[in-house]
Amino acid sequence: MRFLFSCLFLVSFFNVFSQEETKPKIAPIVKIDSLYREDQFYFSITYNLLTQVPQGLKQNKFSAGLSAGFLRDMPINKKRTIAIATGLGLSYQNYYQNLTILQTPSGGLAYEVSDYNDITSNRYRQYLVDLPIEFRWRNSTYESYKFWRIYGGFKLSYVFSNKSVLDNGEETYKVTNNPDINKFQYGVYLAAGYNTWNVYINYGLNTLFKKNLQTVSGQNIDVRTLNAGLIFYIL
Repeated sequence: MRFLFSCLFLVSFFNVFSQEETKPKIAPIVKIDSLYREDQFYFSITYNLLTQVPQGLKQNKFSAGLSAGFLRDMPINKKRTIAIATGLGLSYQNYYQNLTILQTPSGGLAYEVSDYNDITSNRYRQYLVDLPIEFRWRNSTYESYKFWRIYGGFKLSYVFSNKSVLDNGEETYKVTNNPDINKFQYGVYLAAGYNTWNVYINYGLNTLFKKNLQTVSGQNIDVRTLNAGLIFYIL
């Protein structure tokens, strides 16, 4: 009997010992990639400059520009850090300068670089529909919305309205929808930064006015636009 009880005790001991064995834990699978896209609304504020200007043309005051729109993101690599984006937007551009525009008795327009002492204010403003197409690089993931980015692209714009306003202190002269303005304007741009804050620069590749346009004094008007400031991206 003692031998039988000893055997039963040993068997129960081995059973308890075997139950204490732990199974190896299976590590959860970490999801590396996702089908996320950086579809974004954007908003920019810029300081507007005119380049390649006729002799004597200067700017004063703060020439501001605003733009807003939406961009559709299309990643082209597995990590989704490289993409192409296209979208649609609206822009407002304002330029304070001394290139005055007056209507002639024959119905045409005359351009002249005026002395600032002879005018109180002179500005040109335009409203555009924008079609941006850009190449994108960022070190983002689908879990993080704070990342570095470099976006560069090409923007085609259509001027659907423009207006020049000259105030010489005695009279105000207005020219609306100037036919000498290039309706289609295009340029290249670059945006770079971290998270929401990004520096932005856009350079016009074609002239603001149509070719072969001259001032009364015979200077060519081949001015181009340069817009520099900040752009914000909102998911």
